[in-house]
Amino acid sequence: MMNNIVKGVVAGLVATIVLSALMVLKEMMGLMPELNVVAMLAGMLKTSAAMAWLVHFILGAVVWGVGYAVFQSWIPGGNSIVKGIILGIGVWVMMMVAVMPMAGAGMFGMNLGMMAPIMTLMLHVIFGAVLGGVYDKLSAPPVAT
Repeated sequence: MMNNIVKGVVAGLVATIVLSALMVLKEMMGLMPELNVVAMLAGMLKTSAAMAWLVHFILGAVVWGVGYAVFQSWIPGGNSIVKGIILGIGVWVMMMVAVMPMAGAGMFGMNLGMMAPIMTLMLHVIFGAVLGGVYDKLSAPPVAT
């Protein structure tokens, strides 16, 4: 039986992989190339893209995965997916008011245009839904055979 912290890290890792795949797909499609979170992180941290990806995965899997595991019982919402979405929206707000300005993109990333907050919100809602859904599946009692 996995403990809640391990479930949170696993769920956070899966959600971060999904989010990262969507970010790469967005880049490949040429959608908002100016909204490159990994490049923003690398610039903010004055490090390489590889280290920025590592930070991105640590934040998603460890910080937000463990955060969800610890606080999910306090997050309002009927089920794990809704709770995950609420967490994702909270993470998005923090990103919009702290990270985006530090990265030079302005409050809510408005220096990048109106689509920046909308696209990042959609990505964080998906991240949260996957995080909550995977955590819920890992927490489900085993099926008797």
